[in-house]
Amino acid sequence: MRVGFLTLGCKVNSYETEKMKSQFEEAGHMIVAFDEPADVYVINTCTVTNIADRKSRKMLHRARRRNPEAVIVAAGCYVDSAKKKGEVDDSIDLFISNKEKELLVEKVTSIYKERSGCRQQIPVSAFEKEHHMTEGAMAQRHTRAYLKVQDGCNQYCTYCIIPYVRGPLKSKEIGEAVLEADALAKEGIHEVVVTGIHLSSYGVDLVDAKHFLELEGKPLLSLLDAISRVEGIERIRLGSLEPRIITEDFVKKLTEIPKICPQFHLSLQSGCDDTLRRMNRHYTTKDYLERLDILRKYFDHPAITTDIIVGFPQETEEDFEATCAFVKKAAFSRIHVFKYSRRHGTMADAMEGQVAEEKKAERSDALLGMAAELVREYQDTFLGNEEKVLFEEIVLIDGEEYLTGYNERYVRIAVPVEDKEQATRFCNTIGSVRVSGRLNGEILLSYFE
Repeated sequence: MRVGFLTLGCKVNSYETEKMKSQFEEAGHMIVAFDEPADVYVINTCTVTNIADRKSRKMLHRARRRNPEAVIVAAGCYVDSAKKKGEVDDSIDLFISNKEKELLVEKVTSIYKERSGCRQQIPVSAFEKEHHMTEGAMAQRHTRAYLKVQDGCNQYCTYCIIPYVRGPLKSKEIGEAVLEADALAKEGIHEVVVTGIHLSSYGVDLVDAKHFLELEGKPLLSLLDAISRVEGIERIRLGSLEPRIITEDFVKKLTEIPKICPQFHLSLQSGCDDTLRRMNRHYTTKDYLERLDILRKYFDHPAITTDIIVGFPQETEEDFEATCAFVKKAAFSRIHVFKYSRRHGTMADAMEGQVAEEKKAERSDALLGMAAELVREYQDTFLGNEEKVLFEEIVLIDGEEYLTGYNERYVRIAVPVEDKEQATRFCNTIGSVRVSGRLNGEILLSYFE
């Protein structure tokens, strides 16, 4: 079978998609790009917002239109959410919840065999049979990989449906994570992104929960230290962290793991204390700023990114202005802005004072403007610097070819291609460049020295 995948949503979904791809490859099937002809289309869905739900349904229907005879699979969080609400969709052949993803190949194969007598399989060339993957799918695999070490969440923020669809906390044993990291290194991966649904809770289910808070992130530190000892892994990035894990002791010990990239995503959600309380976030803006100070004390010029929700129920203009003022004070390197989306089954859905959609859009646009300015300000601090870049791919920008990759702080940097063969050899290697200017709003221009 030819199997096309599309991933929506978070880094955990990206990790799980790679695992599902591997399962199909091990069973002898071929992975193709989602926009190519396929016998099976798997959409790993997201349900974090109503927009995510709509996009999940849209892509499932698009796959059906692309090949009406294909097996269409909806996997992941949207499936769990839709089941709870009793939603059905006749255009989807198979619904796979997060807990059932390990059974995907078996279930798809069963459906495919049942239909094999009444439809023609898409032909596979001899070359594709030998290599088991088309160039389009290969291009989607870069030099870094996600390493999921934790699932589930017990925070129950009032706006979030994820604890209900992902279930209780479950951490991967350190030995298992190390074996997986070692396998990735043997495949040529140099950088891993350690991720989870609530990464800061890593290990809470592996130790006595009564004493977990006293550990101040030590289970996660032990995990990161073990992964850092894997030969071939040169960089380790962290997924989203809970601000409260950022203590003096935790960050000091983090600096003792040299492969840790100085890039930290600390979820904020609002710069207004009243809004944070309604969200059931367990910190104040003062607490959050103190955590930023700790990171900047121990790491040189770290990239600090965050998420912010605008238009949360009862958010006033004064509340939004407080968030804008906080954003300037925090000096983030990047902000992901989301308009509040009502999720059936959450506490926030039943709150009074729901904000009008046009007001949410207005606030989102204003904050996105600030976010773009912050990106430019942070990137400008690298002008003239020598930076170490993990090169990923050659891309075409305004008709010119560039070798592109990311530095430790996840700033994208490009080098003009003068020799295509030589530039190709640089892919999946770390090289030093001198940043000379800005190529466009997202990419810095540089040259080999």
